[in-house]
Amino acid sequence: MPYSVTLPSGSKQAALVESTQADGKTFEQLRQECLQKGKLFEDPDFPAVDDSLFYSQRVPVNFEWKRPGEICKDPKFITGGATRTDICQGQLGDCWLLAAIASLTLHEDTLKRVVPHDQGFDRGYAGIFHFKFWQHNKWLDVVVDDRLPCVRNNLVFVHSADQTEFWSALLEKAYAKLNGSYESLKGGSTMEAMEDFTGGVGEMYETKNPPSNLFLILKKAVERGSMLGCSIDITSSAESEAQTTTGLVKGHAYSITGVEEVNYRGAKVQLIRVRNPWGQVEWNGPWSDNSREWNTIDSSEKTRLLHNSLDDGEFWMEFGDFKANYDKIEICNLTADSLSDDVRKKWEVNLFEGNWIRGSTAGGCRNYIDTFWTNPQFKLRLDHPDDGDKLCSVIVALMQKNRRRLRKEGLDLETIGFAIYEAPDDQDHQGKDFFRYNASKARSRTYVNMREVSERFRMPPGNYLLVPTTFQPHHEADFLIRIFSENKAGAMYPPKPNPPEEESDEEKGLRRLFEQIAGSVRNTKPQSTVSCRESLTFTQRPVISQVVDNTGMLEFEEFKVFWDNIFPRMKTVKLCRLRSALNAAGMQLNNKLLQLLGLRFADENFDIDFDDYLTCIVRLENMFRVFKALDTQKKGVISLNMMQVKRLFFY
Repeated sequence: MPYSVTLPSGSKQAALVESTQADGKTFEQLRQECLQKGKLFEDPDFPAVDDSLFYSQRVPVNFEWKRPGEICKDPKFITGGATRTDICQGQLGDCWLLAAIASLTLHEDTLKRVVPHDQGFDRGYAGIFHFKFWQHNKWLDVVVDDRLPCVRNNLVFVHSADQTEFWSALLEKAYAKLNGSYESLKGGSTMEAMEDFTGGVGEMYETKNPPSNLFLILKKAVERGSMLGCSIDITSSAESEAQTTTGLVKGHAYSITGVEEVNYRGAKVQLIRVRNPWGQVEWNGPWSDNSREWNTIDSSEKTRLLHNSLDDGEFWMEFGDFKANYDKIEICNLTADSLSDDVRKKWEVNLFEGNWIRGSTAGGCRNYIDTFWTNPQFKLRLDHPDDGDKLCSVIVALMQKNRRRLRKEGLDLETIGFAIYEAPDDQDHQGKDFFRYNASKARSRTYVNMREVSERFRMPPGNYLLVPTTFQPHHEADFLIRIFSENKAGAMYPPKPNPPEEESDEEKGLRRLFEQIAGSVRNTKPQSTVSCRESLTFTQRPVISQVVDNTGMLEFEEFKVFWDNIFPRMKTVKLCRLRSALNAAGMQLNNKLLQLLGLRFADENFDIDFDDYLTCIVRLENMFRVFKALDTQKKGVISLNMMQVKRLFFY
């Protein structure tokens, strides 16, 4: 159930947060109920049972579910502030989650959003805690009871170095609940969790193969309040957190906190500021805290940039040295609702949602040209280049939904990617020939079985067509597309059908046939019409109960649709060709409606029986006609009373 709260970070305005409880009750409602009853909360949605731990195996040892008060005498939610030392890995392969939590502790406002600090084991304690996560463009409030899995009175999974502190263990439990079980958290990327903590879009760069404008990318990311991290690769576990002679640590997560240019001996030098979360152990090369380079720049610049020369874990490096020593950079680009008001420049965000449905909209990658065109297609308009530039910077991120939760059903991550084409103005959905003869203008670097694939592009202003796909056709999944642009971009919605052109020779011949069928009845009607029964007898097909209107009559335009769409010489219609047939009939349907038609009329081979095809066409034509007639103010919205609903149902 959605409800409004003021989140600790962002613009301080109320934001919509949704309760995940099956009964729709909020954290505060559940807590008050427990306090009134004098009972500690027991979560019915994530009970203290084996299924909450593992789904693919039996529990290897006898776990006991214990509350913090049963583990130690004086439990605390947070002791002395939440820090990286509060996060110790247990017997679960979720180090990716722990690394994200450690990074989260470096951003106080964001941490307070995910981990509300106004809860604990003192006054108001009722055995219930809550945490906030972003999922598929929604903020969710996840409540848990504080029963934690233990063996011999020790926490089995994430725990704090301080055995009386429990915020990290409870956060892990809430995230496990969100994803279905503790086992669902095995294996992942740090960026996945960072996105769930912030609602941002992630990017990763290799410093040994960087884009030419990497420094500018990092500078703008800092200006936008993005979360940035970097690390040095290791070749073996023995190198993990090994210190180099220059004071850097391998296999260790650093944060990037500043990007600047300074005048140094008559030239511009690019600098980057890095922070070691240990709070000590720093770079000792050029531009380090006490290096001589600082003595040759303007004193005010030195004061501004080198505000603290103590051994605080934060240090500057020349950008070339940074690229030579570090291997990977991760950026989590944040949306406006996750940023404070003093951030100078915020991303503009567009969002699309869709589905890949077997036999309908799951067309696979470009290798499968016969079905590729049936994938969902989204139009995007880039109008405004970057400030002082001719090109538009845009990040495209394709995310598949709920795959961790679906693991217990045997459904793991699909292999996904996307392509971007220049979009013609005349059609909403392009057919096979368009993709056969037109190359993409941009695309994801590779198809990969990750939750999200994201790429940054620089593209000229214009209209584009974005096609998200699974690698192979007929693989089903739900997805979300987010497009971050420096300046506002627009989503282009399906255009209205063009008005009819002047009749061709074929149409004139069809009109003559129509007049012959209409025969003598035409003099008794305001326009030339033909009985729906007569037309269907002419086709030698079974009579369809669904007629175009409640008079049982067809006008010429309706008859033309029937001729074009009800008389093909085939026994079945392929579901993947249904869109083309409907477009030809002037009926523009979105992906959701096409999927519903597939579920209603197609068989297991994705074929639609011809009689069912007739029924589908007639029903749709009837719906379009009735809606148009009732939409007298041309607003695209109608109201129906009960009698009108009954008439529509029976006719």
